[in-house]
Amino acid sequence: MKITAITPQKQSENRVNVMVDGVYRLSLDVFQLSDLGVRVGNEYTEDELVFLEQESQFGKLYVRAVEYSLMRPHSARELRDYLYKKTMNRKVKNRKTGEVYEREGVSESLTERVFARLVDKGYVDDEKFARFWIEGRHRNKGTSKKRLQSELFQKGVERSIVDTLLNESERNDESELHKVLQRKRHRYPDQQKLIHYLMRQGFLYDDVIRALREND
Repeated sequence: MKITAITPQKQSENRVNVMVDGVYRLSLDVFQLSDLGVRVGNEYTEDELVFLEQESQFGKLYVRAVEYSLMRPHSARELRDYLYKKTMNRKVKNRKTGEVYEREGVSESLTERVFARLVDKGYVDDEKFARFWIEGRHRNKGTSKKRLQSELFQKGVERSIVDTLLNESERNDESELHKVLQRKRHRYPDQQKLIHYLMRQGFLYDDVIRALREND
């Protein structure tokens, strides 16, 4: 089987369509095209074309994962969860015919390969993610350290990283508590309900009582 044409994709300037014996077979990004040495006139066995199709899937998934990573920093667990969803079959609609069909998910081995590349390229960094989360999470609204800690644990960040960064942070529960009080006090005319709300946000009872006295 012979590569008979390689044409640019209309929807993506970084990808090309590869035609085999005059029929579309797969797409590759321009870097893969060079790295794999795919050229018009090359001949391949079916097994070799299947390998190229796997490389095509890898390239597509890697680009999507990078785009996801660039939206904001993510924890390693978040990225693994994102990639896991790509292994699941899903229903999609053909834009031209309107027909709904089931698209098969990618293999787990492919997601592991993509994750390894993300790590290698520096897109996976739990310390960087945790620093971003601590310094940005409800910065103007107020968030207790206990709540930040709980959120980061849920994101899969190791305790040692969380504790170190929280200790280094300039945020403290006293100032954070006052921010929350300024936003929420008018919503709780019953002080006991306000106290319970603040404690659910991770603030200590004694700190809450002291803050309420200072704001009277």
